[in-house]
Amino acid sequence: MDVELYVYDLSQGLARMYSQPLTGTQIDAIYHTALVLNGVEYFFGQGIQTANPGTTHHGQPMEKVHMGQTELPNEVIEEYLGSLATIYTPEDFAMFLVGKSIPEHIRNLPRTFLDTPFGQMMKPQIENALRGSTQGTGPGTVPGPSFQPQAAHQPRAAQHPAPASVRNVSSLSQLESELAAASNTCAVIFFTSSTCPPCKVVYPTYDQLAEEAGDRARLIKVDIGSAYDVSMKYGVRATPTFMTFLKGQKLDQWSGANPGQLSGNVRMLLEMANPTHPHRQLRLPSLQRPISNFVTYKKVPPLDKLVQKLPASFRETPDVASIIDFVKQRQSASNGNTPVADIRVPDLHAFATSLQSTYTTLPGDSLFAVVDLVRLLFLDPRVSGYFAEETQHKTLLTLLSPLSADDLSNCPYNLRIVALQLSCNLFSTPLYPDQLTSATSLLRETTLRLAINSLLDSHSNLRVVAASFAYNLAAYNHNARFDGNPDPLTEEDQVEVAASLLEAISREDQSIEALHGLLFALGLFVYEAPLDGALIDLCRAMGVAETVRAKSQISAVQKEPLLKEIGSELLSKGL
Repeated sequence: MDVELYVYDLSQGLARMYSQPLTGTQIDAIYHTALVLNGVEYFFGQGIQTANPGTTHHGQPMEKVHMGQTELPNEVIEEYLGSLATIYTPEDFAMFLVGKSIPEHIRNLPRTFLDTPFGQMMKPQIENALRGSTQGTGPGTVPGPSFQPQAAHQPRAAQHPAPASVRNVSSLSQLESELAAASNTCAVIFFTSSTCPPCKVVYPTYDQLAEEAGDRARLIKVDIGSAYDVSMKYGVRATPTFMTFLKGQKLDQWSGANPGQLSGNVRMLLEMANPTHPHRQLRLPSLQRPISNFVTYKKVPPLDKLVQKLPASFRETPDVASIIDFVKQRQSASNGNTPVADIRVPDLHAFATSLQSTYTTLPGDSLFAVVDLVRLLFLDPRVSGYFAEETQHKTLLTLLSPLSADDLSNCPYNLRIVALQLSCNLFSTPLYPDQLTSATSLLRETTLRLAINSLLDSHSNLRVVAASFAYNLAAYNHNARFDGNPDPLTEEDQVEVAASLLEAISREDQSIEALHGLLFALGLFVYEAPLDGALIDLCRAMGVAETVRAKSQISAVQKEPLLKEIGSELLSKGL
């Protein structure tokens, strides 16, 4: 009994046309195989299926390969297939029948293809094709549980644009306006008519694609039965007909009510107009995820010693004394069984007023103690929430006012480090990060200048805290970018911070903790940054990859694991 291998192309020719520009590799087809023997075609689709040869919805095979002959009786073959209903593969079946597997280039290509960005784009169409295999008519179905295709690994969660709908147009001027609006992205025109039954078959698919595309494309529908001027200009005589446009230029045209072809062509168009960032194809486990934890400083120093650093005239005022008592009660509660929520919050308005009026008059050597007291106070979300209100921005700015000078060399080390720790703690609540990244915020301006100056300081502990603040900024910016939202930090701010990070990395040869924070912050800024943007240009110009790789030769820091991930992977392959 002869055994033949039927080879189908699930991409319907799209792989041959577009694989080279989109993946860098020429792929002739996305193979789907079936085995034919004794007048029956065996294939996989929601279980093992059978059909008369060449009658499945895949159409005619692109290739038929003679595999050999089998002497096995039909009852043995059916029993074997029944035992493999949940784990069937054509390779196993071919080996069982004729003692050899299907050709390797056909067997391995689907997985190779699906691991590419273009393959990810085509995967829904391929899965639909496999699920649709039960539509074939033939002898029957081999019993077994339905098959659910395994999703290929993706380094990040799929992003879903805002829902959009098909744009119905009825005149040439309206159509040209829609195409003009898509001149920087892409557009699809669906030429239909009210008297076209096949058009209705693809209406649901087209609606779904419009929602999937969101604002990345314009999906347009034109009834040529009423929009005669459109029909005349584009020469459309048959429906359904589809035209695609990329960056204002016509790309493709085809006719026919084929949902699979429509889905594949539109998703290919979306990929060409909005190419997948190459950084997603690198091995970067630290960066290819949202950052859930920010660095905060919650360690409580000996409170009695801290209070003694405060001038008596300041600490003994009722407004300040109540705050000191509150901080002590919180610390005591955290070491015992008293719920922190049961501790009454003092009059924060009175404290803020007193702080704003007296802080700048206090002795310079006591300012750090006031800032550290506020850092501890902000550990309570009720307090941080109150001071995050717009009317209370002035309190934080008052605390940081001695650090607002362009030259911070004369600013005490202890004040700078506690101010940076306080700034890091502001990321513990969602109420502050917007203020720390807004281009018009004085709080952003002051904290950014403090961090940039401290990254290059001679004190390693200060460099570590500065790197932590830079990391928090980068993580907040990264999370927004990861979710498909605009960067909170301006490109100018990112470049300024990154330049300081690069300089600090080049100098760091003592503290592995500081180097870790510096590398992580830089990596978060660079990951998925625009390849033609100023940040990537800066990294290229400064030879950052070589700088980072050179750190692996310094014994004090060479064991830092991010040297490989950031230096050898992201900065070497991703710039």
